[in-house]
Amino acid sequence: MASNFLSISTEALFRYQLVSVIRTLLLAGVGRSEAIGQVAAMQHCDQSLRRRHPSPRTLRRWLKAFESGGLQALEPEPRPRIEASLVLKPKLLDYLVLEKESDEKASVPELLRRARALGLIAPDETIDRTSVWRALRRLAVPTTRLGRLAQADMRRFAYPQRMMMVLSDGKHFRAGVDRLKRVALTFLDDASRYGLHTVVGTSENPPLFLEGLHAVIRRHGLMSALFLDRGPGFIADDTHAVTARLGIALIHGTRRYPEGHGKIERFNQTQLAQLLRGLDRNPEVDPDPAALTLRLGHWLDTTYNRTPHEGIGLLTPEQRWAHDPRPLQFPESSDWLDGRFLLTFSRTASKDNIVSYEGVAYELPIGHAGRKVTLVRPVRQPDVLFLLEDNRLIRLHPVDLVANAYARRGPGPGGTPPTSAAPVMTSASLHFDAAFEPLVDPAGNYAGGSTEPNPVPQEDSHE
Repeated sequence: MASNFLSISTEALFRYQLVSVIRTLLLAGVGRSEAIGQVAAMQHCDQSLRRRHPSPRTLRRWLKAFESGGLQALEPEPRPRIEASLVLKPKLLDYLVLEKESDEKASVPELLRRARALGLIAPDETIDRTSVWRALRRLAVPTTRLGRLAQADMRRFAYPQRMMMVLSDGKHFRAGVDRLKRVALTFLDDASRYGLHTVVGTSENPPLFLEGLHAVIRRHGLMSALFLDRGPGFIADDTHAVTARLGIALIHGTRRYPEGHGKIERFNQTQLAQLLRGLDRNPEVDPDPAALTLRLGHWLDTTYNRTPHEGIGLLTPEQRWAHDPRPLQFPESSDWLDGRFLLTFSRTASKDNIVSYEGVAYELPIGHAGRKVTLVRPVRQPDVLFLLEDNRLIRLHPVDLVANAYARRGPGPGGTPPTSAAPVMTSASLHFDAAFEPLVDPAGNYAGGSTEPNPVPQEDSHE
């Protein structure tokens, strides 16, 4: 398993999202230069909700790097971290930070005008406001307020063939006599409106979405692109990482604009009217997510997919799907597919080398006490846990307290001292050697030395 599949930086995932948008435009028949220009004109935000404006030249470089080197080529080059600024004077920067913290609505140009009025900036001195903005960001000083963009690109789209674009969204509902909260994630093919799969869970989260995505790929093959909203299960790093490992372009719709993905929203309305509204307070409905997944999947396959649809010329989604000439692209093997569906998260090990995951204590190798470690769990194996160490996966097992009570304790992180190591010469040993002469010489012969410390010399007797 390649190391880049296990650790993908946030910056590489952001670059992959923009490359995904360009790829989907190319897939729809847009020219390369025009597609790059459209993406450069859009407004983009990274995972920290910071606005990003990459230039067409930068986007072209990212696209070319991805086409030649894949996901690993999108990783940024390491460079030394600048804590504050190399170009701004410390006195000026301290003033800007204090002023911005006291007046958070003040813009960077306004802060510079105030500093110039106070004489902190010389009349003929030029200060780049971008340098000020970057310095404030490094010092964790808020610089902007993210609002909704009135001129956002909200045009409709349609792809001509199946599995070029797959839509997914979650629909919350209640089921059973106790009205338990449930959410249904449905995957819908954009071209044919064919319902690919539905999975039900208790909340919208990355494991639930990835479980449904795994089932779709296993049953129908890989899609070229995914279009999602900004739900909690869709914007998570694990979702971005898995789609990047699969080579699937991931697109997020505009925030608080359901019309941007109207096809899946219209499907949700149909599902609510024909199925979900009959599950609330129904004593005959099992609210278990697995039972609901079976029930919703049956309706999807036998009713929705076989009902004529106005959006595709009164053909049924099943007919439109079956007559599409585009071949399906299945994974090369189950191991290849499972190796890309991995969840990663961090934990801090206890002093006895234990980490806890979902209420189960797992034992780490000796030497990790108090350290922050990265754990990896396959999506399809919730009871399997690995430790990521030097780009290697080490299988972890639950703690066996009874076995530990009888197990012989091993050496610490330093290991067993080598037998050939020289003994430590303490001050007590030095004093002892000085007080007593050795009984044997270096060759091992008896030297006839004294056994008394500080022996008293005997006087010669004369008769």
